[in-house]
Amino acid sequence: MANIKIEGIEKLIGELKDNVTLNDVKRVVSHNGAALTRQMKAQTTRAYVKGYSTGDTASSINMHLENGGMKAVVEATMNYDPYVEYGTRFMAPEPIVQPSLDVIGPKFINDLQRLKK
Repeated sequence: MANIKIEGIEKLIGELKDNVTLNDVKRVVSHNGAALTRQMKAQTTRAYVKGYSTGDTASSINMHLENGGMKAVVEATMNYDPYVEYGTRFMAPEPIVQPSLDVIGPKFINDLQRLKK
């Protein structure tokens, strides 16, 4: 669906305080990935207001960790999700990913920045 990549982990590691470990970074990644999952599930009830939502998209949204916990992948796995997210020529978009990223993204960045202090 949407692939969001935040680059600069090497720079971040170089700027972390001496007493901060990669486990602290992994904890922030996991915490914010879980928050993004919850936000996307909640967003389905706000975005899908045309009366046909059965909850399938919300229940298909899951998170898993990759790269030893340094990457959280949150995805909705219904085959029609891109059409709902971006719309078609027959229907307006009903996005859940971007509004969720708008809420969680700044919190994630702030959490990483706090590790540097």
